[in-house]
Amino acid sequence: MPPKILTMPQATDWKRALETGMQFTELRRSQARAVVSDLVAQGHLAREHMTAAVDEVVEMSRRRSEELRKMVQKEVQRQLGSVGLATKADLAALERRLTRANRETKKSESAKKKSSASKKAAPKAAPKAG
Repeated sequence: MPPKILTMPQATDWKRALETGMQFTELRRSQARAVVSDLVAQGHLAREHMTAAVDEVVEMSRRRSEELRKMVQKEVQRQLGSVGLATKADLAALERRLTRANRETKKSESAKKKSSASKKAAPKAAPKAG
């Protein structure tokens, strides 16, 4: 159920109070409409501003949810980093290094085989009779 907003001293304060008391989960449009309808009923918001206020509440809720998601993600990464677990970036870097090392090893082996083959294929000079 959307949070109930009680009396507010000024029209601009309702935004601050709503933002402060709003849950971190995204509000559905119907929930935002209910919150704004309560504000209109209490006389804190003019009816003609209702649509814009609903849009603003939904957007504010979306931003708060995104901020919470980022905050949680950052904390999880920080915690994993302190434990010493490898991240996706660490694994990708390791994979690139292994791929590069495999390529270099194959080139080196190929060069050795060519060198070895050319030494065997070179005809030996016959001793001169003289």
